[in-house]
Amino acid sequence: MKNAFVVRRVSSGLVTLVVAAALVVLARRLAPQLRNLSYLSGWLLLAVMLFLTAYNARKKLPFLPLGKSRTWLQLHAYVGWLSAVILGIHVGWRWPGGWFEWTLEALYFVVALSGVAGMLWSRFVPRRLTARGGEVLFERIPVIRRALQDKAEDLALKSVAAARSSAIADFYIGYLADFFRSPANYWHHLVETRAPWNRIEAKFDDLARFLDPEQRKVLAQISDLARQKDGLDYQHALQSSLKLWLFVHVPLTYSLLLFTALHVVLVHGFSIGAGFRP
Repeated sequence: MKNAFVVRRVSSGLVTLVVAAALVVLARRLAPQLRNLSYLSGWLLLAVMLFLTAYNARKKLPFLPLGKSRTWLQLHAYVGWLSAVILGIHVGWRWPGGWFEWTLEALYFVVALSGVAGMLWSRFVPRRLTARGGEVLFERIPVIRRALQDKAEDLALKSVAAARSSAIADFYIGYLADFFRSPANYWHHLVETRAPWNRIEAKFDDLARFLDPEQRKVLAQISDLARQKDGLDYQHALQSSLKLWLFVHVPLTYSLLLFTALHVVLVHGFSIGAGFRP
């Protein structure tokens, strides 16, 4: 299975390179014969951008027979690489000439780079989640977190009457209440560091030395709930980072399309005004 995956990726990459090279060679041969090559490449680039944008619409319509999402994702990636070549052909492999062109090309490269980063991250995250026990449905995370919080609070309160001591309850209020209440250690989870949890675990160990056997059992139960909460925070950090990426990549994509549409209007407006029709 892994070998088939590698072969498929290598073959798709080679096809992309061949098509890119063919486009460059064809553009060079046609350039002396066609004065409107920039218009043809521009319309091709716009068509490619609309196709790339269609992937987001495809994800929102999973019930339609439009092919597998995985296939769309692969096409999105390889056609995205081709769009850079088409852009180079369109601008004549030169730097932008004015502020509008700079803005338009900067938007393109920001969208492209964010797309590459998002694709790499979306491949990395599932592997990390699988290594930590599998993925939890994102919408269920707040519900599960609240359930863990309620169980931990209940154990802490009951320990006061059972042991006639407020040691565990005080520990919960002082060190764990905020931890259970909301997601914690977002950036630490993203960079895969266990330092915050190690500090919490050390506090559990310090308190356990001063408790009797029955209290230690209660503390161990709370510790297990805290460990589950830490795992839930890990899920929240990684999954929300993917959602945050979409909130960046998708609006930038539509901004690029709007600027491109304005670019088309301006180019054709000036061309008609100058007495030239593409």
